[in-house]
Order: sequence, then C-alpha cells, then structure tokens
Amino acid sequence: MTLIIDQFPCRSDNFGVLIHDTESGLTAAIDAPEFDPIKHRLAERGWKLDQILVTHHHVDHVEGILPLKQAYGCTVIGPAGEADKIPGLDRTVKEGDVLDFGAYKIEVIDTPGHTLGHISYYIPAAKVAFVADTLFALGCGRVIEGTMPMMWSSLEKLLALPDDTAVYVGHEYTQANARFALTIEPSNPDLVARAGEIDALRADSKSTLPTTIGLEKRTNPFLRVDVPAVRELLGMPDAAAVDVFGEIRTRKDNF
Repeated sequence: MTLIIDQFPCRSDNFGVLIHDTESGLTAAIDAPEFDPIKHRLAERGWKLDQILVTHHHVDHVEGILPLKQAYGCTVIGPAGEADKIPGLDRTVKEGDVLDFGAYKIEVIDTPGHTLGHISYYIPAAKVAFVADTLFALGCGRVIEGTMPMMWSSLEKLLALPDDTAVYVGHEYTQANARFALTIEPSNPDLVARAGEIDALRADSKSTLPTTIGLEKRTNPFLRVDVPAVRELLGMPDAAAVDVFGEIRTRKDNF
C-alpha cells in the first residue's frame, strides 16, 4: 500500500494538500483553502475527491468546501467543536476518533488554541501529521480563541509524536519564523544552518515544507521551552514550561 501526499500553493501563503491511497483509489483534501488550485491538481492527477478533512473554521481553510462538494459530491469531515462554523459539514470528529481511509487509519487529535475546536490528523502507518495552524515550521499558530495553556497542551501532544513524523502545516511562514527564532536562540547551530537553507529555498521560490517533529524539536523555539539557553535569554530560568511558551508567543506577536 502507498499513500501519495501532494502539497501545492493556495491563496497567498496557504497550502493545498491532497492525500491518495493507491490501494483503494480514495482521495482526500486536508482543508479547502481555495477551489481552483485544488480542482486543477485533482484533474492533473486524474483523481476524484472523496473527502475533505477540515482542521478548523477560519475562512482561508474552508472557502473551497462548498464548490468542491458541489463538483465532486465529497464527504466533509471536521471538528465537533466547530460544527456550527464550517459549511457543508457531513460528519464531526473529536480526539480519539479514528477514520478509515482505504488501507490507512487516520487518528484525530484535539489541538485547540488557535481556535477553540482546532483538530489535527495523524496517520501512524504513513508517519505523517496534518496540523494546519497549530504548529508551523519554526513557529506555532497565533493564540486567537484559546489560551496559552491550551495551545501549549496542544503542542505537547504533537511533541509526543515520533521524531520521524512528517508534518504538513497550513502556511508558508517559515522564513519569517526563522528570523524570529534567531532572536530567541541565536547560537543554536542547527537553527542557524536551517535559516540559511530556508533563505536559499525561498530565493528559488521553493517550499520549505513539510518539516518533521525531530527537526522542530531541534530548532523551533516554541518547542524548546526547557532548553537552559532559551530560559536564560528570557530571564525565566525557573518558570513553568507553559509560562516560557507564553512569553515566546507574546514576543512573536509583537515581533
């Protein structure tokens, strides 16, 4: 069995992502940022859209749902906590639910903070997670509807995934995130090297994603709240992890 993952640009800085199980022929979109790019990629691949797996209700993740549903008759699955905010929803899911997708099992993880009902999708057999706006490469989502403890708890869940898990996120924010990350950990050699690689990729208009859990553990300041050098720079040597996270998130908000 093989799971094909196809990532492509949508809107100004979003990603469209299609997953396709070669055994069953099933195809799903992770969110629906925009109708035309998803339609065109499906046509190029010769795939029919069977499902849309929605992570949260923000317009840049759901705008394409209704036209895609009209065009393909696909089933729309999304977070129970945001059922009244997502158009065309057919089925709600929450943490602990498991979706059958051909030969694969897709696990649902509640990851609130950015929005109150945000969820992520994890496919253990394929070693891949789709986290939308909870975790970014070298960053994390802005805490809009939730609280800092809520977002930190969500990030801890993602931190617990295996290091070799490929992580697909909602936006191409990596270059800007790298500039901020270097203000928190300027002497981290892994981060310095990664920032250079990111600049080279973006200079060629190439994507910096997906990332991995292991790479984020080594370079993402939001996941490195227990690193002594980070705590020292922030002047928070003995603070709780959630408070260190909150300070980093606040600094990023004002960066």
